[in-house]
Amino acid sequence: MAENCKDMALEKVKGLFPEVEVDRRIVSAVLCGSATAILVSRWVSQRRVQKKLEEAKRRRELGFQQMEKANPGVKAAPILSLPLMELTAKLRDGTMSPESVLHVYIEKALEVTRQINCVTDFLPEYEEQLREVKKPEKGLLYGVPVSIKENIACKGHPNTMGLVKYLDCPEPEDSVIVKVLKKQGAIPFLQEEYSQWGRTVLGGPQGFILPPMMFSVYMRLLNDIMANYACIDCGNTLFGQTLNPFNHKKTSGGSSGGEAALVGGGGSVIGIGTDVAASIRVPCGFCGVCGFKPTGYRLSIKGTTSPVDGMNSAINVIGPVARDMDSLVLCMKAVLCDELFHLDPTVPPLPFNDEIYCSSRPLRIGYYDGDGYFQPSPSMKRAVQETRKLLQEAGHTLIPFTPPRINFLVDELFTKGISADGCSTLVEKFNGEFVDTTWTNQLRCCKMPDLLKRFLALILMPVYPRISRHLNALTGVGSVKNCWKNNADRTAYRNEFIREWQKLKLDVVLCPALGPAFNLGYAGKLFVATTYTHLYNVLNFPAGVVPVTTVSEADEEELRHYKGHYGDPWDKRMKEAVQDSVGLPVAVQCVALPWQEELCLRFMKEVETLSLERRGRRKV
Repeated sequence: MAENCKDMALEKVKGLFPEVEVDRRIVSAVLCGSATAILVSRWVSQRRVQKKLEEAKRRRELGFQQMEKANPGVKAAPILSLPLMELTAKLRDGTMSPESVLHVYIEKALEVTRQINCVTDFLPEYEEQLREVKKPEKGLLYGVPVSIKENIACKGHPNTMGLVKYLDCPEPEDSVIVKVLKKQGAIPFLQEEYSQWGRTVLGGPQGFILPPMMFSVYMRLLNDIMANYACIDCGNTLFGQTLNPFNHKKTSGGSSGGEAALVGGGGSVIGIGTDVAASIRVPCGFCGVCGFKPTGYRLSIKGTTSPVDGMNSAINVIGPVARDMDSLVLCMKAVLCDELFHLDPTVPPLPFNDEIYCSSRPLRIGYYDGDGYFQPSPSMKRAVQETRKLLQEAGHTLIPFTPPRINFLVDELFTKGISADGCSTLVEKFNGEFVDTTWTNQLRCCKMPDLLKRFLALILMPVYPRISRHLNALTGVGSVKNCWKNNADRTAYRNEFIREWQKLKLDVVLCPALGPAFNLGYAGKLFVATTYTHLYNVLNFPAGVVPVTTVSEADEEELRHYKGHYGDPWDKRMKEAVQDSVGLPVAVQCVALPWQEELCLRFMKEVETLSLERRGRRKV
């Protein structure tokens, strides 16, 4: 083979210089030298990246050592057991000091992250904020330790997205949301892990050359396709894998998995995450905590990083993560303030409306326990059915609701919209990176030429129609004209959805939240299962999740008969992903129309109250 390559190279050179005598040995030496230079260059590049990785891990460990020095000087249990509302009351009346509360949570967060690996960075600047909060004016979050997702800027700390190239790029200033939290007296003290958004293999070519179509190669391509094109896991090559606080064989979910896991493990009383398709709601459901995604632009996203700037097919949103609904509501009240509207004039100046939140009028609630695209797990379905019954018994009106044209929404609006350029922006942006194992198959799929994707989609259509449609959508929109059409189609679908909602005179909607937590290794293969959540990013509706039950033995038994809607490999993987989950939390999702955050939160609070009362009756 090597000799053939040399002969071919020799003939090429002779063709270029017909009058010159070409020495085979010179050609061989040039070829070998070039190959060696390429290999050395790649080795040097990989070595440089490896050193940066080692340095990042060293800095992180130094941060943990600083955390170990925290000396609360008080018993931790009484502080850690307090809900946020009670904690803030004790901080404001002086019963507890911000220093003691902070040090207790630093100590607990270190304990939690040593077990499940959720913290990426310690923020020693908290000392300065402690001095600031001692001023006479006390905000709504006075003295409250707050954890921040790593892609939300904190001054002096890198916003890496799990990528080595950004390790040496500290943020010049705090994001708007962090500034507002500090203004309200909160003390940001940690940054949490989230999933890597890189999509290329180090040193890999931008193109993909199809080798001879042997059966093994075809199956490998098929496996790449089954992996989808994105990830709801929480792990990257910088910081490793985050685990579920209830079961270390399960994932925390992602991408705000570090936040959900830390709050679920008791290491933070409230955290701030981001959500572009499921990134707050999925991990919160997996980790048994409450999470809320407001309408896009109700809160400022200035200073947050998105994998693809300018993409608005699914709106990226900042939102809170907390143990209970009272905490979520207090956080929303705190950040919807004049400081927010001043720092970011693009945010509509809409303070929190207590009148709507505190209303007790009965609600008209639409509900569905399946969307027709991805069959829910038995516990997901049961959670909705039991919550529906509780709401009916409490005097609310429940009306069946079916999201219109769900296949069109998933394939044409969501998948094609976020992959409008055929994933090329992501491939270019994250080239030259070590890639986390949860992404390997997805990357190969993203790098396939559009022609190959269409060819494979054609072959798969008779056998796996859902996967075929998905693969076609991954080729993107194809032109600027089609991009405009996609935007117009999204607007038309949103109007259609709202018409169906208003025809039934609904206030809110109750529907499944993805769960229970997936077994490790599956979250990177089942992003498509987020149809229940990413629907509301496309629509730009406020939505949140509330834990209402846990997986039962009966759910596990029923799972044995799970077939899915299509009987394709995605359905098989869903069944495998949620196996062995008895005792794990399961949530429901609550949704309202745009700009009706207070109504959505009120509905979530009602669901939480009723489910807690039911659990209390069962214990009695």
